[in-house]
Amino acid sequence: MDIPSNLTTGERIRLLRESRGMSRPVLAGLCGRGPDWLKKIESGERELRSHSLLMRLAAALQLSDLQLLTGATTEVAAPVVGAGRLAHPGMPAIWSAVMTRPLIWDLPASPPDPAVLHQRVADAWKLWHDSDHNRTQVCGVLPGLIRDAETAVRALEGARLRSAYAALSETYRLTQQATAYIATAEMAWVVTDRAMGAAQASDDPAAIAAAAWSLANILRSTAHPDEALQLVQDASALLRPHLDGAPDDWRGVYGALQLQAAITAARAGRAGDAWRYWDAGDQVAKSLPAAYMHPSTMFSRTNVDFHQIGVATDLSAASQALTLADEVDPDAMPSRERRSRLWVDVARGHLHRGDRTAALHVMKIAHEINPETVAYTPLARTAVLDLWREAPRALRAEASILAEAVGVMAA
Repeated sequence: MDIPSNLTTGERIRLLRESRGMSRPVLAGLCGRGPDWLKKIESGERELRSHSLLMRLAAALQLSDLQLLTGATTEVAAPVVGAGRLAHPGMPAIWSAVMTRPLIWDLPASPPDPAVLHQRVADAWKLWHDSDHNRTQVCGVLPGLIRDAETAVRALEGARLRSAYAALSETYRLTQQATAYIATAEMAWVVTDRAMGAAQASDDPAAIAAAAWSLANILRSTAHPDEALQLVQDASALLRPHLDGAPDDWRGVYGALQLQAAITAARAGRAGDAWRYWDAGDQVAKSLPAAYMHPSTMFSRTNVDFHQIGVATDLSAASQALTLADEVDPDAMPSRERRSRLWVDVARGHLHRGDRTAALHVMKIAHEINPETVAYTPLARTAVLDLWREAPRALRAEASILAEAVGVMAA
């Protein structure tokens, strides 16, 4: 955006924050500070001299050059470490598949079979959860899958068309998951909107609810918690009348919506709502077979327990989160991506308590399980950056190795 050259750093922060629709508590929280601190910075009451805090603000505001925040005009750019949109080699091909689809389709004589498309999407979701480099591998298969699913919905009719739309919606849901934090905001919105549109065209309540789950992710990550919670409530109301006698996966989606709302409320600081939604998800898990696990959201008894730790961590209830973590069995979760995120939450809990030795140990476990989950998740990158800056002297070398591997500092 065009920023007037005479603005102070605080005025620039406010302008950029408001242009992104971010509230002051959300931006301050991303920097590990309170809203009063940010208010003083924006008003000029307090001067911001810390380079690391400037870098955190720039990353949270998704800036690529720190000079946009400071107003400096040197010829050499000041790249932002940990900027919100991270580079990934798989992104150009996905961008092409999503954003440059043709206006006129050259339809094949034998269009893609919806059943085959559903299996390909299921295999891709499995890869997302099983691989230790899931983002790279899934990004490799998505361009062809997107194009084939888009072709199918233009070539088929009747029940096969509705099935193809459901497969297309699921494909875009996976695209949203795999490109989180590496896609531009514009593309993220396009992907989630197409997932919802295809789900509605499929006339499948479970597909619509699953698309709402993905869209709520985007709303939460762009500082729209109220809209995210309303969407979850609407999707739950749509699905609820169909649950009696429905397939387990329908209840799995319903349960995943409750957990989505629990995390959204927790990150907005609404403890009562967060635990109320978590309780609802817990009740759904109790109604399903003990071994049940939803193939894409991983909703299950284990995932409900993982989310309990996440809610406590997001509410800054570190002692509660760590006590809960002592009671879970991480290996009961087959998804490497979800196990890695659990350990990130535990590491954040240790950081809240000031135990950087334990946090470093746990974050290394998260990185070993799935390096790309840590490298491409802002909360994890922020925690690694904290560890690098403030690790005990005896652990600085170890923290530096992890920070280099994650990409929050240069070698």
